[in-house]
Amino acid sequence: MTSQVMDATNKDRHSRPMSPRPFHSLNPATHAGQHLRQLRRQAGLSQLGLSLACGISQRHLSCIETGRAKAGPSTLHALLSALDVPLEQCNEVFLAAGYAPRYQASALGTPALEMIHTAIGHLLQAQNPAPAIALDSDWNIIAANAGATLLVAMTGAQAADPQSLNLLDTLLRPGGLGDHLANAAQIRSITWQRANREALGNPGLARRLQDLPAPKATIPAEDPAPLILTRVNTQHGELKFLSTFTTFGMPQDISVASLRIEHLIPADDATWAAMRAAQQQRA
Repeated sequence: MTSQVMDATNKDRHSRPMSPRPFHSLNPATHAGQHLRQLRRQAGLSQLGLSLACGISQRHLSCIETGRAKAGPSTLHALLSALDVPLEQCNEVFLAAGYAPRYQASALGTPALEMIHTAIGHLLQAQNPAPAIALDSDWNIIAANAGATLLVAMTGAQAADPQSLNLLDTLLRPGGLGDHLANAAQIRSITWQRANREALGNPGLARRLQDLPAPKATIPAEDPAPLILTRVNTQHGELKFLSTFTTFGMPQDISVASLRIEHLIPADDATWAAMRAAQQQRA
């Protein structure tokens, strides 16, 4: 990737395996069938519904869940895929069934993930001049496009390079980018709630949250809009953005499954015009 997308200051971050993608921790179980039963109930599926989705009989699934039958690797893979179980949790179930773990967590700097970096770079650059950032499971900003750098600079914030930031830190700590949001209380509350859900299966993220100030919960509007906008106070006035996320489909590596790209799409013509003007001025 270009230096604009992956900054050299993040080499240490990229050289270590990713933290697991968030999931609800499994309760202690003596065999894989108990894990599967817990996961099926969490997903709100009946034995019949899951068996139909996997092409096995309900009776066979019942025997697997009670431990009277052992699922083969292919059957176990089909069940876990139908339940959309995170990869690191799939490893727990395979281990409980007596099989080797199927999925690894590669360091982001490994050559095997070069195509992932290239794909992230294309997605980020295609978003310009609208801001876009790539996040790991600990909310570190591992890549950013020119639009994101422009937006930070337009706020007058000290940190002009978003790739040096952790998104949670800068949104929740006083003095960060969160102070430049017109609806800071609302965004901080939503961010805090989401991060706490993710921290259920991510010890590193849980430790980070312990060191951050908890925002006050906000009351939902009586007549809510279809989406909550990110409203940023800048030197060019208030800019409004829609937030969307991109993740990789069919990941086979825990680190890849943990990555997501946040796209801030201008919500009105004035915001588009401000971002295009800033891009032209910089050029």
